[in-house]
Amino acid sequence: MIKIPRSLLLVSFFLFFTLSLSAQRKKDYTQFVDPFIGTGGHGHTYPGAALPFGMVQLSPDTRLDGWDGSSGYHYTDSVVYGFSHTHLSGTGIPDYCDILFMPTTGEPQFKNTGYSSPFKKKNETASPGYYKTLLDKYNIGVELTATIRAGMHRYTYPTTQQANIIIDLQHRDQVINSWIEVVNDQEIRGFRESKSWAKDQYVYFYAKFSKAFKTYGIAVNDQLQPGIKRADGKNIKLFIQFNNPGEVLSKVGISAVSTEGALKNLDAEIPDFDFKKIQKNAKTAWNNELAKIEIESSEPDAQEVPENMAVNGYSRSPAKKEKEPKVDHAKIKRTIFYTALYHVMLSPNVYSDVDGQYRGLDQKIHTAEGFNYYTVFSLWDTFRAEHPLLTLIDRKRTLDFIKSFLAMYDQNGLLPIWPLASNETFCMIGNHSIPVIVDAYAKGIRDFDAEKAFTAMKSAVNHNQYGFGSYRKNGLVLADDDKESVSKTLEYAYDDWCIAQMAKMLNKPQEYTEYIQRAQYWKNVQNKDNGFMQARINGDWYKPFDPAEVNRHYVEGNAWQYTFLVPQDVTGLINRMGGKDQFAAKLDELFTTTAPITGTGLPDISGLIGQYAHGNEPSHHMAYLFNFTDEADKTQFYINKILNEEYSSKPDGLAGNDDCGQMSAWYVMSSLGFYNIAPGQQQFQVGLPQFEKAVINLENGKKFTILNSGSSVSSNDIYLQGMNLNKRSYNKLYLNYDDIANGGEFEVYTGRLDNKLFMQDLEKPTSAITDNLIVPNPIIERIKSTQIEIKSNDTEPNTIYYTLDGSAPTISSPVYSRPIPVRANLIVKAIAVKNGKASFVTEVFFN
Repeated sequence: MIKIPRSLLLVSFFLFFTLSLSAQRKKDYTQFVDPFIGTGGHGHTYPGAALPFGMVQLSPDTRLDGWDGSSGYHYTDSVVYGFSHTHLSGTGIPDYCDILFMPTTGEPQFKNTGYSSPFKKKNETASPGYYKTLLDKYNIGVELTATIRAGMHRYTYPTTQQANIIIDLQHRDQVINSWIEVVNDQEIRGFRESKSWAKDQYVYFYAKFSKAFKTYGIAVNDQLQPGIKRADGKNIKLFIQFNNPGEVLSKVGISAVSTEGALKNLDAEIPDFDFKKIQKNAKTAWNNELAKIEIESSEPDAQEVPENMAVNGYSRSPAKKEKEPKVDHAKIKRTIFYTALYHVMLSPNVYSDVDGQYRGLDQKIHTAEGFNYYTVFSLWDTFRAEHPLLTLIDRKRTLDFIKSFLAMYDQNGLLPIWPLASNETFCMIGNHSIPVIVDAYAKGIRDFDAEKAFTAMKSAVNHNQYGFGSYRKNGLVLADDDKESVSKTLEYAYDDWCIAQMAKMLNKPQEYTEYIQRAQYWKNVQNKDNGFMQARINGDWYKPFDPAEVNRHYVEGNAWQYTFLVPQDVTGLINRMGGKDQFAAKLDELFTTTAPITGTGLPDISGLIGQYAHGNEPSHHMAYLFNFTDEADKTQFYINKILNEEYSSKPDGLAGNDDCGQMSAWYVMSSLGFYNIAPGQQQFQVGLPQFEKAVINLENGKKFTILNSGSSVSSNDIYLQGMNLNKRSYNKLYLNYDDIANGGEFEVYTGRLDNKLFMQDLEKPTSAITDNLIVPNPIIERIKSTQIEIKSNDTEPNTIYYTLDGSAPTISSPVYSRPIPVRANLIVKAIAVKNGKASFVTEVFFN
């Protein structure tokens, strides 16, 4: 027997322990990311190379136009036009795809039909920060990687004396102006100003090549112009040509400021031509971000019936069949999760150069002092789940977002709505930078000018565009005054609630009173008789009414998909629907109705479960509303159903547009087991944790761990049976923000059957406006050709006063008691009064 010295054993143990810790620290989360998820169907994502929140998205362009070509790529395509340096992830409108590079062989071609190439999916590979393909037409291998502000191409050519790179500045959208210049035989610079969704977008670039090109040519309007080094115009293209180079590396910096800015970005981030180093750095950057949430999961039992089980008392021999490969469901879930987290981190995008300079919304050059300036905020989507998630796991970047918002306010006089590059697109409704700011401030992110932010919020909701004038005058947006009136009223009311919360935190009681009243204007589009959110037109409800109809009164939806959009006052909505039982029944009907969608067809309304549309954002909080009722087990049931039916690891694995990460953020938050239905308040709804263990690594150094051992026992264990918080029994259907931020452990126990006995004793979440209550506006309805009736839309008794001479009604006006005869040129005005408080005036004109 050989004796090993004790000291050697200790050294060996120390080395083993150190290596084990090192292995844990270097866990590769990128292996669970599949960038092709969402590139099929209507997900509108791209597979190319990018860093977290990077300025550059270097990706293949396979589709030139169309809704499903919004990102420039679709999984079903088999022809690639080239590789451009900017892309949008998951949007419903096309743009970007700027500065296209395409390697070719032979005589240079300048039309994309000439230089494009077929490619095969089997030769395509993608991982965070890396993309690879093979161009079949030329037998050229293409590899891409990126830094924050620069991209790197590696082209491997076959043996040829005509190895080309085409640079196409006309590619994709409308060119306003462009130019290109050959600096020397290894450097090119240029500029592209274009118009699409962003009406005036600037991209400067500076490119360097690892080898000197032997010749070049510049084409204007697809015609070569001999002997020139620079050309300007709207259709500018260039080729450079190498003689049998084997491998050529291209590195390209971009900037919205200048070619000097692009060069600074390039030299700072890619100082040499070490492709592997840049690729490795990209992988490391992604691992650092993805490691903010660590997931552990094992395969649940399949729960299959043995094939030789007795049937009707007789033994059955197993049928002979080929053994199917085992599906690793745990890995699939991790892949969906980490790909979702990856998609969350693709945008917003850094827009300031390494020296802090950026082009603002006023098209002037500014300098970001002490923060990175960002663009691409799909706020109508991302305020719901993506920003609350980032407020938890990326507080420093969230602060930079808010400082970017305030810079945009300085430049444009308005908080951003949907900023893209140096443009405000004014896409979608509301001003949902407001909840992002308020939620961050409520959760302790306060290193910004809060007074300025508050002033900016008020300015954003007190102009007269987009129905705001009607909203303030009438207590709702009237359909007589503006389109999308129901959706606007609901979303404006939520934003107003956020402003009220900011006023409370800043100790501004007068403003709090004003905005908490405005936060209740939703009551003026909620029909107490049928429970639906319904448009108001000429004093009455819009008729004929079909809750499944998609029409001009809603944004990308119908009454079903907007009726539950009152996250700031769920209790108020419950009361107006007649109580918890009636509310729960209506909510259940949302998910179970077989009524088809009618009216205007929209591809955004997808991922349907009944009339619940997971493919579009207004529905995203609704499954959690069962927590406010006595049927909270249905939150668990429907969350599980959505997670499993509306997401997959396939290219079409998203129910709709990813919308800059919102669809993915819903998956991340819901898989962790909690969700904030109303950013700006502190409660997170408890749902259904999907993994054995999830650890959120917080920026304050603390960890919040979520445990669900039942997830590895059976995929059917979807109902809560018990909960512990920090090893103590927990009896609430929500977690407070501080429970998470302070670190700790949240453990749930799940089973196959709903446990109503356990659920009924749990404390329900709160969402209620209880002070400064408003009186809903009355309804004026024509009941016969010769009569009109004035009806209360309040669930409590009130008195209605009216006038017939066009004057404003007061408590001195006649009290309504019976139908009024209709006559020509009749103007009826009415108010409802309760406890000395009056509603807004409802007005009708009969000609």
